[in-house]
Amino acid sequence: MLEKFDLNSVLEAIHFIAITKATIILLVGFFVAKFLSNLVTRFNFANMTIHGQILLKRAIFYGIMILMSMSALRELGFDLSVILGAAGILSVAIGFASQTSASNLISGLFLMMERPFSIGDVIRVEQTTGEVISIDLLSVKIRTFDNLYVRVPNESMIKTQVTTLTRFPIRRADLILGIAYKEDIEQVKALLALLADNNPLCLSEPAPLFILKGFGTSSVDIQFSVWAKKENFLVVKNEMYQQIKEAFDNNGIEIPFPHLSLYSGEASKSIAFTLTDNNGVIKLKK
Repeated sequence: MLEKFDLNSVLEAIHFIAITKATIILLVGFFVAKFLSNLVTRFNFANMTIHGQILLKRAIFYGIMILMSMSALRELGFDLSVILGAAGILSVAIGFASQTSASNLISGLFLMMERPFSIGDVIRVEQTTGEVISIDLLSVKIRTFDNLYVRVPNESMIKTQVTTLTRFPIRRADLILGIAYKEDIEQVKALLALLADNNPLCLSEPAPLFILKGFGTSSVDIQFSVWAKKENFLVVKNEMYQQIKEAFDNNGIEIPFPHLSLYSGEASKSIAFTLTDNNGVIKLKK
């Protein structure tokens, strides 16, 4: 009985030591993974965006933890070849069951290599426009300007046209206007140029554009385009529309609206009609 008790004690001690070693390996691995992954955010790597730093940080952390976990399992006496074989079979089964996720994963890798946008950029995907708050392996998370959370699968990002609105430092604001046919186009052109020159948020280079779009049903259609820094784009567009309306009013420039004329057989004679109220008949004459 004494020998049996001693043998059990030895086995329990060996088992306790193995568990202790495995625990120490996991704890040390966790802190090492945390420390090394945090180094990514402390140093500016060449040509590495915020998105790239986040992905590198995750790769370092999980890579170290996987290695430490395998070492801990080996200390506990597990056969890693059997575990890896079972993991391979499981991964094949999961791959067949989740083809959509695999497609999103591959698309995410292509997005990481191409880098059409980064975290913090404003993008437009079909009818959704907002700020990119996360780029993951399976999807891209967007916060719209009305504070909605939108998740777009990476496969859709690859197949759909994506417009990055903040890719370049400046943007052009196209202002679509209409003036009456009786107005002097050169006067309007000079007035618009003066407004752009007096607005401190409008850039002088590139210069503003004045384009005649054509002759509409009730107006001469004009496009007046000004350049601004991307962070001032909406402010410039709103201010310019307001200033143009005030300047046109002060200078007597008419902004027409659609008119409809009805004739009864004669090109110059309008249709006669009357309006009747409760007090009698009111005749309207031209």
